[in-house]
Amino acid sequence: MRSKVQTFSIDEVRGRFEAWRRNRQGREPIPDELWSAAIELAREKGINQTAAELHLDGGKLKRLMAEKVASRKSAPAFVELLTPRAVSLPECTIELEGRRGKIRIQLKGASAADLAGLSRALWEAAS
Repeated sequence: MRSKVQTFSIDEVRGRFEAWRRNRQGREPIPDELWSAAIELAREKGINQTAAELHLDGGKLKRLMAEKVASRKSAPAFVELLTPRAVSLPECTIELEGRRGKIRIQLKGASAADLAGLSRALWEAAS
C-alpha cells in the first residue's frame, strides 16, 4: 500500500525554510524533511519555480528528485522466486570390449565435457 504524501503550499514550505534558515547553526545542511517537502512541491510546480521560490540549488533539487524516484523503483514490495522445473538427468552407457575383457560404464547427470574427459582417459590408458 502506498503511503499518502502530505502536500504543502509554496507559502508553507517557504515559511518552513525561512524559519530553518533563521535558526540554523553555522553551515548546518538542510534537513531531509525540508528536502522532502521541496521535492513534493517541485513535482507539482516544477523544479525551476520551486528552486527559485525556496532559494535552492535547482541542480541539487533535480538530483534528489531522481534519487527518490530511483529508490522507489529499486525496492520492490514483493519478489516471486521461481524454482526450476525438475529436469531428467542425461544418462549414458558405454560398453567397451577388448582382449582382456569387458567394461560397462553407466553415467547419469554427466555433461559432454565429463564424457569427453573419460573417453580421453580410457583411450590413453588403452594405448
